Amino acid sequence: MSDDAAGSPRGTTISPGRPAMLSGCRPTMKDVAARAGVGLKTVSRVVNGEAGVTADTADRVRAAIEALGFRRNDSARLLRKGQTASIGLVLEDIGNPFYSALARAVEDVAHAHGSLLFMGSSDEDPDRERTLTLAFCARRVDGLVIVPAGKNHTYLLPETTAGIAVVFIDRPAGLIEADSVLTDNIGGARDGVTHLARQGHHRSGYIGDALHIYTAGQRLHGYRDAMAAAGLRTEPDWVIMATPHPDTIGQALTRMLDRPEPVTGLLCGNNRISIIVLRELAARGARVATVGFDDFELAELLTPGITVIAQDPARMGQIAAELLFRRLCGEQGPAQRIELATRLVVRGSGEIPPP
Repeated sequence: MSDDAAGSPRGTTISPGRPAMLSGCRPTMKDVAARAGVGLKTVSRVVNGEAGVTADTADRVRAAIEALGFRRNDSARLLRKGQTASIGLVLEDIGNPFYSALARAVEDVAHAHGSLLFMGSSDEDPDRERTLTLAFCARRVDGLVIVPAGKNHTYLLPETTAGIAVVFIDRPAGLIEADSVLTDNIGGARDGVTHLARQGHHRSGYIGDALHIYTAGQRLHGYRDAMAAAGLRTEPDWVIMATPHPDTIGQALTRMLDRPEPVTGLLCGNNRISIIVLRELAARGARVATVGFDDFELAELLTPGITVIAQDPARMGQIAAELLFRRLCGEQGPAQRIELATRLVVRGSGEIPPP
């Protein structure tokens, strides 16, 4: 029996060059079958790339698909599998270049798996993070990648029990066991301060983000470790932890620089802080050896270029998304904690000698 013999529509007349719309305004497989003169099963095989269809018949079906503008509707198939071919991504701020690179990597992996990506920014607000995350869950996403703002993620337990896969990125989950992809924040900050000490800077300060943020606390830990390992003292005014803002950064620099023994080196806790610090130092005409945690656009083009502790946000996003899809494909086992190394990029600002 030929692949057309079973289920072919009978008594249907199709005018050449005129689409046959047998099932309403939107063309369906029945319309394609009628136009190509084949059965529904044959159309299904061609659409899904299955074997069992001759080349001539497949060409006829594809021609009918193109003529009618048919598009496969995956909704029913996905719902039968209990999936929606979509994932959610919750970030701190999509406008931050670090998170933009991370998000693009997650999107690329999702696209490779045939999934859509929904995205939202928490603005470092735990309530907004929870609202966004649960909104994605209500839309039946298959999985979530989360940069957490809060420290309690027990609200996700009903969702993970129901089968939603979750991977945390940049910071670990709070009060639940979950996969996480992180940066070695302590080691990176330690490398930055050690580099300043090797340039002769015995009075180095640290300006970090708000202390409740996991990465800010970890980088402070690394700063203190490096100062202690180098046998250097620290002063309370040499450490400032606050939300990045020109006013708070300006006040921090005033306390660090307007003293009998001012700091000569500085570790900036993230890219936003680095940019504000550089503006403030330029306005003051101050030369302070500066190392930034996170690279940022045009950092190498400034004079001097900005020495940074570089992360790889794209790699972080790729690893997190691939881990998420492995979980969705059935990979079992305990929660994984993956920690990526940083890289010291020497460009000049961290090598300014002490006065």
